Amino acid sequence: MKRPPIWLKTVIACMVIALSMPACSGNKPGGTSYEFTDVRRGTLERTVSASGTINPISTIRVLPQMSGKVERVFVDFNDQVSRGDILAELNTEVLRLRREQQRATVQKARSSYTLHEFNYQNLRTLAESNPYFTTENELRSSRTTLDNLRADLSVAESNLRVIETEINEYAYIRSPIDGIVLDRRINVGDTVVDSSSNNSSNIFTLAENLREMQIEATVGELDIASIQEGQAVRFTLESLPGRTFTGEVESKRLIPVVSNNVVSYTVIVKVENLDGSLLPGMTCAVDFIIERSENVLMVSNAALRYRPTSLAEERIDDMIFTASLQNMSEERQQAAIEARERTRAEQAQSQGQNSNTGLQNLMMGGAQTFRIPGQGGGRQGQAGRQGSGQNGRESPAVVMRNLWYINGDGRLEVVQVRIGISSGSLTEVIGVDDLEGQQVILRERI
Repeated sequence: MKRPPIWLKTVIACMVIALSMPACSGNKPGGTSYEFTDVRRGTLERTVSASGTINPISTIRVLPQMSGKVERVFVDFNDQVSRGDILAELNTEVLRLRREQQRATVQKARSSYTLHEFNYQNLRTLAESNPYFTTENELRSSRTTLDNLRADLSVAESNLRVIETEINEYAYIRSPIDGIVLDRRINVGDTVVDSSSNNSSNIFTLAENLREMQIEATVGELDIASIQEGQAVRFTLESLPGRTFTGEVESKRLIPVVSNNVVSYTVIVKVENLDGSLLPGMTCAVDFIIERSENVLMVSNAALRYRPTSLAEERIDDMIFTASLQNMSEERQQAAIEARERTRAEQAQSQGQNSNTGLQNLMMGGAQTFRIPGQGGGRQGQAGRQGSGQNGRESPAVVMRNLWYINGDGRLEVVQVRIGISSGSLTEVIGVDDLEGQQVILRERI
């Protein structure tokens, strides 16, 4: 057999060396340019965001107990008041005239009652001494008249007490609590209507205490299950930029609020207002702290979603599979490798025998299922059982993600990590302690 020339051997050797070398060194394998981020330690929080309104814990609406014209007003907005303090006074001139009339009515009723009582006693004494001088019917009739006059006297006296109560008490509108005047809706000369009328309205609004306030936050139905009593809350206000306030969940109101087919619930957050900077009616942005982890490794979410475009899909799958073996025991590694080889063999055989059927299924939207040893179903069934533990109890699902980086030889490498809580932009990574400070690929530059 004729040996190949020396120049041909040289060309083949150069081709083998070229294929075995990386596409390029540094941060640009295959000519691709990357943006990097680092894995660092810090504090992560998983939160639920909502909006809310700051209000006093309790407000009292003061309504008048009698109708009349406002004679004087003793308080104004933001005044501090104590229980029993007079807020306003109503004119009582007409009431005083009515009181004089009612006193005369009482005197008249008392005189009539006294006179008829004297007549009744005489008639009864006469009937007892000589029954023939009066009849039983006359005695009973006199007794009935006496009872009616006693009732008339009682009514007259009660009406007099009502008028005196209105003059001495109801004409003075007093504070029912210790607090502050939030609203005043009357002026001197206004006419108010008593609270028993449908036309009556509150004339003062009092807040019991502005040193303790509450936030009425609106939380959507998808997030309400994460809100629990005693949970820490952080909130900010546009009117006070740069300041962050804290509070605590006090209660959840179970009555749903439906607006534009969106269901939400009201959550009450208790906050302190020691410096008085929080005012009733302020709108705030609220973050409910669902979960918090300190001194954990974390990385940008974009790095966890990255997938190289410079490598073939088969090569990417191989690298990810190799990286996943690092998190397994030796027995599980061997089982996974054997399962992967069997799956590849079955796929190759199936593709060779049923290429036409496979193409038709692909066009019709069919999907392939790969079975893993020790599992009753495919990948889909495995994911469905991730959250189930012993005795049917739910256990936290283990979610694995991939981080790509450039190794010392300038090649793409991948490491698999288990992820924890996420703040929306950063996610906790678990299981690989030596990743701190590692530069990982964030995205590819265009």
